[in-house]
Amino acid sequence: MGSTGTVLRELRGAQKSAKGVSLYSRYVNRPAGRVLAAMAYRAGLTPNQVTLISALFTYAALVAVALVEPSWTLAVLVWAALVIGFAFDSADGQLARLTGRGGPDGEWLDHVVDCGKLLLVHTAVLISFYRFGELPTDAWLLLPLGFQLAAVVTFCAGLLREHLGKAAASARGPSWAAPRAAPVSRVRAVALLPADYGVFCLVFLLLGAPGAFRAGYAVLAVVHTLFLAAFLAKWFRELKALRAG
Repeated sequence: MGSTGTVLRELRGAQKSAKGVSLYSRYVNRPAGRVLAAMAYRAGLTPNQVTLISALFTYAALVAVALVEPSWTLAVLVWAALVIGFAFDSADGQLARLTGRGGPDGEWLDHVVDCGKLLLVHTAVLISFYRFGELPTDAWLLLPLGFQLAAVVTFCAGLLREHLGKAAASARGPSWAAPRAAPVSRVRAVALLPADYGVFCLVFLLLGAPGAFRAGYAVLAVVHTLFLAAFLAKWFRELKALRAG
């Protein structure tokens, strides 16, 4: 087992492409996940165990959102736990690539945890609104449901785009040449920031000011809905091109 520095260098060499990744994930979450992956490697943890640690931090924070009255202390603790959980979510894949211990079981577990996270985060906000929100109108209770719909459809449609694209490429056989990947775009990385889960976590720092939290959450809901529409149109065009190609 190499030193932590050696492990970190190996992890840097095993990074996924930065294409389609926001600046937060590229410069904050992935480096943090790399450190956690190195620590997990030194501790002898498996990628699946790291996934479960990610779930523990994330789900504990969201249960707290639902059950604990909002305050500035809660805001900081929830944000910190969500950020740590997100970093561990990056670490599990990095550890799997480093050790060669990844597989369909790990990918399945990771997606199950992510799907549960998307459902629970907006359910927790809905419960918090209902229990502690002192809402101007009950119509605010519809906001987390709409946000949840946008988040889950984006997640599921993105997974389907990835797997259907791979299936189409596989069906064409090894002689088929895939289109050359576009270079990594910093403009795109900046544009994707509002849709990044790490940026979304920042809104929980406003839990101590319910009105500000509602406003920030509503703005993000609108932004994510607009991104969903753009992603669906893009993915549909790409899959249609694969069929016609």
